[in-house]
Amino acid sequence: MTTLPFTRRQFLKTSAVAGAAVTFAQFKPRLFAAEEPPASPSPTPSWVDKPMRWAQLTLVEDDPGKFNLQFWLDYFQRTKSDAVCLSGGGCVAYYPTQIPLHHRSRWLGDRDVLGELVTGCRKLGMVVIARTDPHATYDDMQAAHPDWIAVTADGRPRRHWASPEMWVTCGLGPYNFEFMTGVKKEIMSRYHVDGIFINRWDGSGMCYCEHCVKNFKDASGFELPRTNNPQDPARKAYILWRQQRLFDLWQQWDHAVRQINPDSCVIPNTGGGATSSLDMKKIGELAPTLMADRQARHGLMPPWAIGMNAKEYRAALGMKPIVGIFSVGLEEPERWKDSVQSPAEFQLWVADLVANGMRPWFTKFGGVLHDERWLKPVEDIYRRLAGWEKYLRTERPLARVGVVYSQQTAWFAGNKVEDHINGWYQALIEARIPFELVHDRLLDAAHTSQFKTLILPNIAALSDGQCDQLRAFVKNGGSVIATYETSLCDEWGVRRKDFGLADLFGVGWQGRTEGPMQNSYLRLEHDAVPHHPLLKGLEDAPRIINGVSRLVVEPREKFPPMPLTLIPSYPDLPMEMVYPRVEKTDVAQVFLRESGNGRVVYFPWDIDRTFWEVLCVDHFKLLRNAVEWATNEEQPVSVSGPGVLDVTAWQQTNSLTVHLVNLTNPMMMKGPIRELIPIGEQKVRIRLPDGLKAHKVHLLAAGKAAKFTRDGATLVVTVPSVLDHEIVAIDV
Repeated sequence: MTTLPFTRRQFLKTSAVAGAAVTFAQFKPRLFAAEEPPASPSPTPSWVDKPMRWAQLTLVEDDPGKFNLQFWLDYFQRTKSDAVCLSGGGCVAYYPTQIPLHHRSRWLGDRDVLGELVTGCRKLGMVVIARTDPHATYDDMQAAHPDWIAVTADGRPRRHWASPEMWVTCGLGPYNFEFMTGVKKEIMSRYHVDGIFINRWDGSGMCYCEHCVKNFKDASGFELPRTNNPQDPARKAYILWRQQRLFDLWQQWDHAVRQINPDSCVIPNTGGGATSSLDMKKIGELAPTLMADRQARHGLMPPWAIGMNAKEYRAALGMKPIVGIFSVGLEEPERWKDSVQSPAEFQLWVADLVANGMRPWFTKFGGVLHDERWLKPVEDIYRRLAGWEKYLRTERPLARVGVVYSQQTAWFAGNKVEDHINGWYQALIEARIPFELVHDRLLDAAHTSQFKTLILPNIAALSDGQCDQLRAFVKNGGSVIATYETSLCDEWGVRRKDFGLADLFGVGWQGRTEGPMQNSYLRLEHDAVPHHPLLKGLEDAPRIINGVSRLVVEPREKFPPMPLTLIPSYPDLPMEMVYPRVEKTDVAQVFLRESGNGRVVYFPWDIDRTFWEVLCVDHFKLLRNAVEWATNEEQPVSVSGPGVLDVTAWQQTNSLTVHLVNLTNPMMMKGPIRELIPIGEQKVRIRLPDGLKAHKVHLLAAGKAAKFTRDGATLVVTVPSVLDHEIVAIDV
């Protein structure tokens, strides 16, 4: 499908002229076109790469009357924190603001708490940024500017869901563009801080206020959508319009503070993975640094989730400094903000974010402590990290495997993209294969040449241009592994008649999907393809469970016998009827082919999503073996030994590091962890990049030199044990 040469702004403008009767398909904004010019960010402030250990003190309104300011300054010093985020204004001002209707803390009196904190932190040599939160306001603001308040779909102004004496503000209207611009200018003028961090700035769900109704209609020609259907033209237009509105707001705020302090910036609390509502590619272009706000795990969340967040941000920001916010309290729906987590839980969380290239930022809500049990553990963590600092200033990851995540699939195809990518993430962790994440709109050679293999976990929505980039990747010797509906839709989620990558897969879609499949299996064709590398570790298995959904496909070329074939579903009740009606078919359920120096693996079923749901070890082995076959080279790092480890590998200016994060714990898949459980000896093989020679090897957590041997260009290092986090540091 051809993309017309419209920019996002041109699309919105043209739609307004055409009127609401137009269909979205008539206009193809270049939101995802390769020709779209990158954003023009302002110069990077000189301080952004300096901080390695952040602190945040989020004050509550009554803190100015009772909190101990000197205690916090002493604690920042004891933890060797070199940067801090301090509460400034928005919902509550902690300084004597002169802006009308900017609510001062009722306990402020004649104090300037923000000024006192800024002064104290500056004396400690810290980078200082101020925090603002614009998402809620008070009755006087609502009375003076009722049009600044968010409105529900049925036309009612929104009271705050947690503090009903307050009102929810519209994130896309004058409250943010006018009032909060003034707040930021005042803070920067008074305190000359290094930056302003903006929390909850992008609205609190859909708003139907008069400004949103008019601005969206003027821009697109549509009424605000009343459905979440991503194929509704108004919903598609809204997704784009909202993003543009917020990017305009971000740039307005940034320009305003830089006019006062050119070496500053604003840092919106934004971004993330496939389900993030703002385009990570654009965020990566605009942001000089960013804070990943996944503070703790909750529910059925694995401890590697924070490392995944680091990789999601790095896919868009590259090696710009990325900061990982962690809370010392729980992060549950019940919002126990004055709680304290188990120290073992946040110790492992911090270990994984550091191992994956982020810089830690602890956050504490409230200046008066109700429970002090977190203070010493965080101090110990930060002091340890300060001693390791030179080995944590990473320059590039050494991983040769990249897993693609797709915002456009999440926005427009409506697929459960996270279930598929989580399956791959868990499998690669278990396989101890170092890997990175790759943004689907950054598939050009500049962003993918470091990888030998790209994994596409049900990346349904891909443009013709993105498909061409993947073909070029394979033509240049790269390998691709794809699952299920990958490339079956264009970039707008419109289903194609066949895969956009049908030629790469060597198969075509027959227009049918089966699922959910009940009681279906896969036959392992050991006789037809003996000792096939995809079946390594499954030599004694004649058949294994199938997935839940599959596409009906036909080969477009002649394939040799494939190692997996379909055993169709048969009844699972009554028990007397549970027997296969068809014992054997020739319906292949994986397709492997070589293309020059590259290799392609395509699974026409949801192996990754099913693995995440069921965690079947047979599916893990298939996924691991597919990566090994496709990559067809020795990994830069391999680790053998007991337990579950998150393994990452990095290069610094004068060193290489391999991080081993011990995830082995009965509470791994459902926290919180009660205690850290050490695992035994690990053999680490590190393939040195060309031209580098090892001079000395350290085990940083153990605090001693490591025993190692050389095997050509490979070092073999023995790590006697890992409690939470060990770093093999190699001076080169």
